[in-house]
Amino acid sequence: MISVKDFNAQVHLAHYLEQVPYDVTRQALYSADELYAGYQPGNEATFATCYDTRTYDHFVDTGKHSSNVLESLARALHDHGIDMALQAFFKEHDGRRCVGVMGGHATARTDEMYRRVVLLCKELTERGFIMLSGGGPGIMEATHLGAWLAGRETGDVDEALAMLSCAPTFTDEGWLASAFTVRKRFPQTRFVSLGVPTWLYGHEPSTPFATHIAKFFENSIREDNILTLAFGGIVFTPGSAGTLQEIFQDAVQNHYLTFGVASPMVFMNRRYWTEEVPVYPFLQTMMERGRYKNLLLSITDDQEEIVSTLAQSANT
Repeated sequence: MISVKDFNAQVHLAHYLEQVPYDVTRQALYSADELYAGYQPGNEATFATCYDTRTYDHFVDTGKHSSNVLESLARALHDHGIDMALQAFFKEHDGRRCVGVMGGHATARTDEMYRRVVLLCKELTERGFIMLSGGGPGIMEATHLGAWLAGRETGDVDEALAMLSCAPTFTDEGWLASAFTVRKRFPQTRFVSLGVPTWLYGHEPSTPFATHIAKFFENSIREDNILTLAFGGIVFTPGSAGTLQEIFQDAVQNHYLTFGVASPMVFMNRRYWTEEVPVYPFLQTMMERGRYKNLLLSITDDQEEIVSTLAQSANT
């Protein structure tokens, strides 16, 4: 028999779970329209009341690392549901053709590397790959913009980039509104891409160009998922500390064949990865010394070479 005390505790828990601004029973990936429900492009004041912002504000108010056991349970239930949704997603889509792109979150929309990533991801999507990123701004957004514009002409890419140039970075006014404007100008329902953002970095808006969004509270779960799910390989573009962390975390997974396979590690921008941040020669040296095994390393500035490397790996 349940005691009155235990009964009251369960009632209190149920009440708390009902009051949080996010759905703890959710077992479906988000769409951009769901995350930004309530937001009206052109009326920036509405951003403060949309689902994503209300959830982030609650996350901050209750503590990014909350000591409230009820809040911790609510977040864990939500993240578990999102994890289940990811498993369902890959029952419908071939994980061996899921390719991740890593790089700087601060890369401007007007940067040449941003355009190069858009074109690369556009071609990879057209060749049947599913593009994956951390789901935020910068190179992450370029990844999903490329997937969104798959099947269109290069002129459409240039038009979209021109439309986005009014707000080059996510800190510029109009960043989110311009993305929705591009979506409206170039609607599509044919191609999918997967973004995996986190409310830990909720000050960085999630890109509306990702058709499927797995947004987590726990960044550690999110980071592990990004690298784990990219069975088709990862393209590393110039980035800072976060990108470096992802390189070595991916190297560990490949070294130990944690998930039974080694996936390509493709470094884009030869000068950056050999001179400015010389990670590539370091990995090569560690391979030669036997400190790393099973690393499928390549480095290039050529888009077709990247596509060919990933395609060959996917077909083996």
